[in-house]
Amino acid sequence: MKTFETKMVVDALPEDVYSALTNAFAIELWTGYKAVMEPVEGSEFEMWEGDICGRIVRLVENELVEQEWYFGEQEEESIVSIKIMPRGKNKATIAVTHTNIPDEAYEDITEGWTETYLAGLKQFLEEGDD
Repeated sequence: MKTFETKMVVDALPEDVYSALTNAFAIELWTGYKAVMEPVEGSEFEMWEGDICGRIVRLVENELVEQEWYFGEQEEESIVSIKIMPRGKNKATIAVTHTNIPDEAYEDITEGWTETYLAGLKQFLEEGDD
């Protein structure tokens, strides 16, 4: 099992980041796929046509999204923690920690985080800044 950590600064308010991570309609806008997401602790979610699915563990409005991602019959929970921190005026730092990633999935997961998930989120959040 492996852990992945990364940080990214976006030109967006923390509440906009939080909404983009927890609002099904917003998720559909930045992923391009139907999403199932109800921002309620304990509820299950699905993104990218089921490529990412799991359960919401903890939510702190505008500050934290913590999810369990499902990986088949894995014994230990794979936990994703996305912390959102204000950074100056109209900016936020997004800090991702993803624990207990199966070794065989690590490369695909980390590539997905940087090239798809976070890149798409950043582009969506900063679109109106041109």
